[in-house]
Amino acid sequence: MASGIKDKVAILGMGCARFGERWDADADTLMVEAFNEAIADAGIDVSEIGAAWLGVAKDSIAIGASGIPLSVALRLPNIAVTKVENYCASGTESFRGAVYAVASGACDIALAMGVEKLKDVGYGGLPAQSRMTDLFGVTSSAPGSFAQLAAAYRAKHGVAPDDLKRAMAHISVKSHANGVKNPKAHLRKAVTIEQVLNAPMISDPLGLFDCCGVSDGAACAIVTTPEIARALGKKDLVTIKALQLAVSNGWENQGTGWDGSYFHTTRIAARKAYAEAGIADPREQLSLMEVHDCFSVTELVTMEDLGVSGEGQAVKDVLDGTFDADGQIPCQIDGGLKCFGHPIGASGLRMIYENYLQLLGRAGERQRATPPKLALSHNLGGMPSQSVSAIAIVGLEGA
Repeated sequence: MASGIKDKVAILGMGCARFGERWDADADTLMVEAFNEAIADAGIDVSEIGAAWLGVAKDSIAIGASGIPLSVALRLPNIAVTKVENYCASGTESFRGAVYAVASGACDIALAMGVEKLKDVGYGGLPAQSRMTDLFGVTSSAPGSFAQLAAAYRAKHGVAPDDLKRAMAHISVKSHANGVKNPKAHLRKAVTIEQVLNAPMISDPLGLFDCCGVSDGAACAIVTTPEIARALGKKDLVTIKALQLAVSNGWENQGTGWDGSYFHTTRIAARKAYAEAGIADPREQLSLMEVHDCFSVTELVTMEDLGVSGEGQAVKDVLDGTFDADGQIPCQIDGGLKCFGHPIGASGLRMIYENYLQLLGRAGERQRATPPKLALSHNLGGMPSQSVSAIAIVGLEGA
């Protein structure tokens, strides 16, 4: 029987490029920027890396259809490099490849990289597609689909429209306040509740500040076994407690079982991740979260999907400050997708990067007074009706 990967793989080093409108850098430069930080943190030579994974979601023109760009940019020693794509979960997918390679014994040290160079496409949202395979897809948009999620959630739980908008505004204000303290964040400007509530409407009830933009950026992780990490002199080890992905199989769109108010795949991935990590009560046991806040309502609904808020209780928890930087379980303490930025292929690794820094007490001005012990990251790719959900739980060894 499979027993999972809890504590079988340790993070040896991590790095992250500065996110934003990086007109000064191409994709190779961003990958090198993230890698240089990661390998210096790991304390190894590039020749010791046994395999690598590259996560890219949209930048196929700049990156290409293989792992060669990563190998060339980092001058990897002719090792296996695999390019992976899984929508917005592409960074976590690359991390999964590297972690599983080490856990299986296929290699001693593996690398995961996520990168995206989106600003060069000249489009403010996700790059448009010229051809779709279904009639619904022709007229759908990300803001429109997630606005429908907000409407379904509000109807199911009897939430007043103004209460939901105020909770979403609280989430956006929180992320902006956190982003101010992050020197690598794309957006570093505080906003007020009034600014958020009075901003131009994008797709009711989602206003301008309820939507994340797109960014250029890269993030990198180097992983190995705990035994090798200790032999290299590492003392405080951050190990992977769980790593789970759940992918839609069409159920949400092909029956009457799904009411549109939640993410079915997130609930499945969360259940499996908690079982793998040995977590019985996520609200009490998790000390930090990074979730996929592509829209403010996504973060709100995800709190219930992850089981840290009860059904219909996320609005209250948000307004009570449960997920604020000084709350019970801080969420997006680095600014999240909303303010750190969303280079799609890099976002999953960026989330793990922040959790890693916080666990080691190295997050600078935004560091929690008491370093966390267990931290969760959550990616969501696709739309509410058809999604990929990825969850990684990391923590200090023995936690």
